[in-house]
This record gives sequence, C-alpha cells and structure tokens, in this order.
Amino acid sequence: MHGLLRDVSYALRQLRKNLGFTSVALITLALCLGANLTIFAVVDSILLRPLPFAQPDRLVVLYNSYPNAGKSRDLASITSYLERRGNIAAFEQIAALNTATSIIGETGSTERTDVERVTSEFFSLLGVQLAKGRAFTESEMTYQTDNEAILTDWYWREHFNGDPNVLGQSIRSDGIARKIVGVLPPGYRFLSSRAGVYLPLSSEDAEHNLKARHSNTVTEIARLKPGVTLAEAQAQVDSHNAAHSAEFPWAKEVAVTGFHTVVAPLHADHVASIRPTLLLLQAGALFLLLIGGANLVNLLLIRASDRAKELAVRQSLGAGRWHVIRQGVTETVLLTFVGGLCGLLVGAGGIRLLATLGADQLPSGATIAFDGRLAMVALLGAMLMGMVVALPITWFNLNKHLASALQSESRSGTATRSAQRLRHIFIVAQVTLAFVLLSGAGLLGLSLKHVMAISPGFRTDHVLTGQFNLPWKGYHDGASFYRFFDPLIEAGSHQPGVLAFGGINGVPLTGEHGNNVLTVLGYNPAPGESLVTHQTYAVFGDYFSAIGIPLREGRYLNSSDAKIKTPVCVVDEDFVRRYWPHGDAIGQRLYLGSQGKVDEDEIFTVVGVVGAVKHVDLTESNSTGVAYFPYNRRFNRSFFLVARTSLPPDSLAVALRKIVRNTDPEIPLNDIRSMETRVDESLIARRSPALLTAIFAAVALALAAVGIYGVLSYAVSQRYREIGVRMALGALPKQVLAQFLSLGMKLLLLGTVLGLLGSWAAGRAMHTVLYGVGAIQFGVLAATFLATLFVVLLACVLPARRASKVDPMVALRYE
Repeated sequence: MHGLLRDVSYALRQLRKNLGFTSVALITLALCLGANLTIFAVVDSILLRPLPFAQPDRLVVLYNSYPNAGKSRDLASITSYLERRGNIAAFEQIAALNTATSIIGETGSTERTDVERVTSEFFSLLGVQLAKGRAFTESEMTYQTDNEAILTDWYWREHFNGDPNVLGQSIRSDGIARKIVGVLPPGYRFLSSRAGVYLPLSSEDAEHNLKARHSNTVTEIARLKPGVTLAEAQAQVDSHNAAHSAEFPWAKEVAVTGFHTVVAPLHADHVASIRPTLLLLQAGALFLLLIGGANLVNLLLIRASDRAKELAVRQSLGAGRWHVIRQGVTETVLLTFVGGLCGLLVGAGGIRLLATLGADQLPSGATIAFDGRLAMVALLGAMLMGMVVALPITWFNLNKHLASALQSESRSGTATRSAQRLRHIFIVAQVTLAFVLLSGAGLLGLSLKHVMAISPGFRTDHVLTGQFNLPWKGYHDGASFYRFFDPLIEAGSHQPGVLAFGGINGVPLTGEHGNNVLTVLGYNPAPGESLVTHQTYAVFGDYFSAIGIPLREGRYLNSSDAKIKTPVCVVDEDFVRRYWPHGDAIGQRLYLGSQGKVDEDEIFTVVGVVGAVKHVDLTESNSTGVAYFPYNRRFNRSFFLVARTSLPPDSLAVALRKIVRNTDPEIPLNDIRSMETRVDESLIARRSPALLTAIFAAVALALAAVGIYGVLSYAVSQRYREIGVRMALGALPKQVLAQFLSLGMKLLLLGTVLGLLGSWAAGRAMHTVLYGVGAIQFGVLAATFLATLFVVLLACVLPARRASKVDPMVALRYE
C-alpha cells in the first residue's frame, strides 16, 4: 500500500509537470467517456433495466396478427381475454387494459387526462401493492358498477395535495362521479403510460358476443407460471384459438388473413421498435471511445519516448520490471479515472441535451436519469480503459533497450522502427474508425433528408390542431352529437383569422388511427384472397380544406352529410387503386365489416376521392387505403380540431379553447400544437440519432487530427538533427515538406481503405434504421473522404512546414 501511494503521488507530480499533455488527455477522455455515458444512460434505462415489477421476466404480452390483411400487429379483444382467463394452463394470471383519455374535474375546470382502464387482476398480476386502499374487484367490471377510481401517487399529490383522507372522496370522470378506492405507490408507472387515474375496464356480456372476438381494443398481458417457457405458452394459446375458431361466424374469412396470436416478453416487445436505433447510437459512442483510446495511447507513447532515458536510469539503479509495470499502470489508471470524473459532468449535460431532443418520447424514455449506478459504471469503465491503454505503454517501456536509452544524449535521436510502427498503427485505427463514424452519420443524414422530402399528402403550414373528448354521459346518440358539433362548426368557421375549420378523430402522424374491414359491393375477391383492413376516420366541418388534402374527384364531405338519410363517404387514391383501378369510384357502395348482408342504411355511397395521406408515418408504404365517414359514425370519442389560419397558428390557441368551452363547459381542448410541430415530432426517432452521430463523427475527426498532429510533431522533433544534416547536404525544403506530407497521406490512405470496408459493414448493420439509402452511397463516401483528407492535411501541414524550415546550423548545434 505504501508503494502504491508513492506511485500515485509520483503520477500526480508527473501529470502536473506536463499540463499541456494532461489537459489534452483529460479533454479527450471527458468527451469520449461522457458521450458513452450519455448513450448508455438511455440504453440502460430502456433496454437493460428490468421492468419495476415482481419477477418481470415472467410477464408477457399477447397481441393479434393478421399479416395477409396488412395488419401484422393489432390489439386483443375483451372477448378473447374473458375466454382465455383461467383456461390457459401456462398463465398464472391474465389481465387486460385500455389506454385512453378522460375528462376529469368539475364543470368549467375540467381537463383531459390520460387514464388506464384495467381489469381486476391487473395490479396483482404486476405484483404492485397499493400505497392506500385497494384494487378493483371483479364485481366492478360492468357498466352498471364501474364507478370507482384509483389515483397514481403524482396525481394524488398534485390534485389532492397529498390528502391522507382521500379514500372515499369522489372524482368526476366524463361527468360521472367515481369513488376513490386506492392510491398507487410513489414511482409506479406502467411502461410508457402517462396515466394519472386508473378506472375499471368494464364490459357487457362480452363473453357471449362472438362478433366482438376480433374487435381489438385492449392490450392483453399475462404472467407465466414458474418454469413455463414462452414456447409452451405460445403453443397453448394457438391450441386455444383453434378450439374457439369453429364457433366464430366468419372463421374462414379470418383464417385467410393469417390470423394468429403472438405471445412475447412484455419488456422486449415494448422496446422492440427503438432497440436498433439505440444499439446503433451505442456502437457509435463506442467507436468514439476507441478513437479516443487510440489517441490517448499515441500521446502516452510519445510521452514514454521522452521519458525513456529516465526509466532506463531507474532500471539500471535496480528498479524491477514489476515496479515499471506498476508505476505505468498507476499513472494511466489515475489519468483515466480523473478523465472519468470529468466525463460524469459531460454525461450529465448530455442527458439533459437528450431531454431537449425528445428522449422522453421514447418507450420508457421518461425513466432516463443520471444516478449513482451510472456514475459507478462510468468510473469503473474509465479505470478498465486505463488498464487496457496501459498495455501498449508497458510493452514499450519493457522492450526499450537500456544501453541505447542511456547513450542517447537527448530526445533528438531517431525513434526505433517498432515504436514508430506502433504509433502509426494507432493513427490508422483512428482514421479508420473516424471514417466509419463519418460515413455512418452521412447515411443517417441522407436517410433523414429523404424522409423529410416525402410529401405527407397535406399542407402543414398555418394549421393549428387541438384534441378533445366527448364523454359518454350526454353524448350517446346522433342528436346529442348534432347539438355539440353544429354550434362548434359554426363558431369555428366564423372565428376571425380562420380560413377553414373542421376536425377528425385521428390527425395524421399522431398515432391516433383505427383499422376496420370494409366490404365493397361489386368487388369479387380472387380465390383465397384475404380480407383487408383499411384506416377509417370520422370527420366534421371543412376538415379536408383545413388540413389541405387535395380533392381528386367528386366532392368533400360536409356537415350536412351527417344528417342525410343515405350514408356517404370519401375514399383516398390508394383505396381507389385497389378496388376501382379504372377510376370509376364515384357512386360505388361499401359498408363496414365483412357480414354477408347488411341493412340499406348501413351502406355508404362514395361521393369523393381525395389524395393519399401519410397517416401513421412518413415512410409508410403499401397503404391499403383510407375511408372517411361523417362524424356521427364516431369510431371513437376522441377528436381533433383542425383550423387553417391566416395568422400565426399559435395565436389562435386561446380562441379555440374558448370556442370548445362555450359549446360545452365540461369539455376542455388541449394538446394544442401546429401541424408543423406534429410532423417534426414524428421525426424525433430519426433526427436525434442523425444529430448525435454527426456530433460523434465531428469529435472523432478532431481527435484523429490531434493524434496525427501529435505523432508528426514528435517525429519532427525526434529527427531534428537528421533533417538539419540532410538540408546541409543539399536537401530542399520542399523535399522535406513532401516527406512528412507523404507519411500523413500513407496513413490516410491505409485508414481510408480499412474505413471503406468498415463503412460497408456499418451500412449493412444500419439497414433497419435507414430509408431510401443503401449500405454503399458513393456520394457519402466521397464526402467522407474529402472531409477526412482536409482534416488530415490540416494536421500534417503544420509539422511538415516546421520540418521544412529547419536551419541546418541551428540543428547541428542543437546537441
């Protein structure tokens, strides 16, 4: 211990003695370790940490899939939940939930709040013990008895001031008074849910309603019994589905869709969409760390060369090999440990930066935080990096010939070929890794450019949107809908500054969209052709003009269409291409569902064709088509107002809120954002990785430049006398300049060749997160090479010019 403390003290003195070297090394470590800490915080929170529930590895999710119908993933139904409960031996418990919103509060002060409607087993399945009160009971799962509510801890503290006597009090939800029966523990959150209130998931005779078996509106989760594998559970669910399909009226039609139920781990399924992007970012950060490590090794090798004589003297005086190893490792680990402390600051700032980039919108992204666990991982990683970096330095120190080191008068002697080769290897590694990072950033940037160039099918400028809910109480038939929408449309259309006013129950790119099977009269499907689901929406007012969807044929829907006797609808171009490729869509008829016979008042006549819109994602392709219906067909009770304005959109926010409140004081309007903002937010998962990778690439290039400059500068100082002798014998300054530039170019070309191979491999690995971009893009590679060439030339020119200006007489007297 005494020897270790002495080595630490000596290392500190050496680091203080050479502040230039220490500063560059610490900045390098802080940037590289901080970047890795930032990305690892996201990876750790989202991918690595288990769900905060009891035995989370036994939690699974069940979802329906209809691949032949264009719906590879869908929710489950209340009917299937009731049929499977207690009848799947692999499951210890099964529960269902529905994520929704509700109008909470008293008249005039209501707000739209995220809620979760859950079945009675939900909390016990997760292993969550309520902090106060109780969970829901089975008797509270019907429409007649579902008047209870459970609050999350944050909602209880924020809206009830943490009242300890909150149990038994009432909370109004959608105009209905509900008794508060429980409060959840602090920190509880189900996946990415932002719910403040939990309500019973009620149903009515669903177990006998065969038509509802594929009316998928709920998320179904289960807990596996101890020792049961995922494959066993999947087999039992498949067997259960097969046994119950025979009694379903349209079993054959559903079978053609490729229907099956998938049983997947709850955590892995929840983060599956973001996993490739996060792993890509972590790989980029690790590349940056490798570049920083190579840079640090080169700096330490140069420093070790300068101290070669000192080490030789100490060894000649009796210092053993273990002493040399211990001292070198101690100094390197101390340096990386201090760099790790600096990296903690950079990492904490990086995590705050990620918050501004929208990281909280990622699955479970709200749990990202800087804590002691992350700090410990970062510091241990820094110390491990120090041990790894110490290996080549130790090899160099132990293989230095004592005699030649002692005979050297100064540092101006020529370095050994092995030392030069080792430094050059690390420079090539830096160039290679920087090239790969830069080309990867270029591919992501080009992919983002392609996505941003996609037309969404509507005009995003000067459009303001806001969301509201219609509660069941007071709005359960057509007449009540007319009483709300007629004055709303009238007031909105005459609001100063509004050019067009309307709405829809799912604004594009918000994740609010529904799918339904539609039957087109007169269309004869080919033998074995599957039923196809289509996106269906309910619209009101002058929605199409407000959002700027072009009319291709016929007319738009208008407010009077909700009241006429003959139902009408509008379809988009994709729908027409599928069913009426010759363009004779106007006057055609269709109905919702797949029944063989329906009433005449349930058949819709097509009165217009509009342009295709990117509803789900800008990159969506192979759309099966969209159908728009009058608002009284209400596919759900959540609607968006859409207003096109001649004024700045945000200036209308107060007016729109007032219009809705004047129509019904209990209904609030919130989530008010311009359409341009919504489009920008839909690109977060693409824009943020491109930006972060570009930052990594820029830092990597800077580190490569520092590494090349350091190595060449040291080479010039080592060969100072040699250069002087050559110039005294007639060598021209341009020849000396060319020699050192040639060395830099050789390192660049070798690094580029390896970088090209690495870029191809990286492009292949990134294919899942790229759009319209292949693994090899010659424009990106050319730009990457030019950027790398510029940086390397910049790093080479200064040392080379200094070598070409050596005065022979001064160099020969230098010793």
